[in-house]
Amino acid sequence: MTQRYSTDGTVRRAVLAGGMALAIAPLDAQALTQESRPMYGLIGQMKAIAGKRDELVAILTESTGGMPGCLSYIVANDATDADALWITEVWTDKDSHAASLKLPAVQAAIAKARPIIAGFGHRFETVPVGGVGLS
Repeated sequence: MTQRYSTDGTVRRAVLAGGMALAIAPLDAQALTQESRPMYGLIGQMKAIAGKRDELVAILTESTGGMPGCLSYIVANDATDADALWITEVWTDKDSHAASLKLPAVQAAIAKARPIIAGFGHRFETVPVGGVGLS
């Protein structure tokens, strides 16, 4: 279908107005960049020394508040192993996760937890695509 231009210029003015609206609309560079990078997820099992799981949970959850880029950080008890727990994380991107490991609060938590960690079980990297709480 061919668009006919009116002699009074209404179509031309509409096109120009639309172009002007786009030109003056503020661009959110972070949002544009973020849309091109996938979210980053981790699901991992951690095992505490016998009888120390609750202490380990307390350490892992006490200083997880101010981690830039962290969309979700869940620590859950394993239902079948009294010394194991699962950590499920969702980050805006992989770089945010890597940067979080350098935060002083995270470094302190790692140092405090290290003596009561018996080992690690399964570890899965994921690419979250949506869900409750995620945009």
